Amino acid sequence: MLSLQDTLEIINREIQAIQYPETPAGLYEPIAYLLTSKGKKLRPAFTLLACNLYRDDVDAAICPALAWEIFHNFTLIHDDVMDKAELRRGQPAVHKKWNENTAILSGDAMLILSYIYMAKSLAGNLKPLLDLFSRTAIEICEGQQYDMEFERRQDVSEQEYIEMIRLKTAVMLGACFRSGAIIGGADETDGQNLYDFGIYLGIAFQIKDDLLDVYGNPDVFGKNTGGDILCNKKTYLLINALNSANTTDKKELLGWLACHDRLEEKIVAVRGLYDKLAVPEKAGETIRIFYEKALTALQAVAVDESKKTVLKNIAEKLIKREF
Repeated sequence: MLSLQDTLEIINREIQAIQYPETPAGLYEPIAYLLTSKGKKLRPAFTLLACNLYRDDVDAAICPALAWEIFHNFTLIHDDVMDKAELRRGQPAVHKKWNENTAILSGDAMLILSYIYMAKSLAGNLKPLLDLFSRTAIEICEGQQYDMEFERRQDVSEQEYIEMIRLKTAVMLGACFRSGAIIGGADETDGQNLYDFGIYLGIAFQIKDDLLDVYGNPDVFGKNTGGDILCNKKTYLLINALNSANTTDKKELLGWLACHDRLEEKIVAVRGLYDKLAVPEKAGETIRIFYEKALTALQAVAVDESKKTVLKNIAEKLIKREF
């Protein structure tokens, strides 16, 4: 069985080997810049690892794996433009290093490239892979739309939030696992169980991210905490605080949401309200529930347990991480 490190080495080597047209450089340089920047590369790794559950040779999964990584980075370019984010992976975002028009167009080109790489799949797998890819792509757009709409609402429910992160984050993880299973020759039941594993893991992963943004150690997390609080991002924590607060606490919380100065004070005050309302404990319990659902789905995959060890270990590290 391949290790996570083995798959990451394959993916990084293949990304470095991508040949772009020399012109127009202004279109392709931003693509190379983002794809070769530091990133976890977990999505393509999941595709290879899922394939490896069923066959030793994962070469047929490399191009589809690259398609997922290119598509993921396309979403990041456009997200950064919409969010007006200045940094991505510790480097200037594409729209800051170049400009917004370049970021939009290079992102569009990446979307097309991702389909080109997925279309390199073996003929027998091409239709199910493209169908999965297209369905996932539109779901991610739906999730992004919900996320933007939530910015204007104070009544977002926990159920709505979980559905949003399922679409925006989790469906791609599920699809990466399922595409690897398709290429590996898994049956429909195993493909669905691996998809569910990715869905539940993705939901737990995003809620963990929400928690770390407020409570993570900056020296370990790699960035200053409290960013979600400062931009009033509708995270699992904020939504639960708004929905569980009494009249007095909700009035105070809404007051801080309307505050755009006294930034450090805002972080401390909102974090204090989260503590008072036991929001971190609720988040931790929800993470545990979805993590256990993920493990149950993986348990149901009909391959030898020893082959699933790598995926179990990755899931544990993602959910129990402090960074």
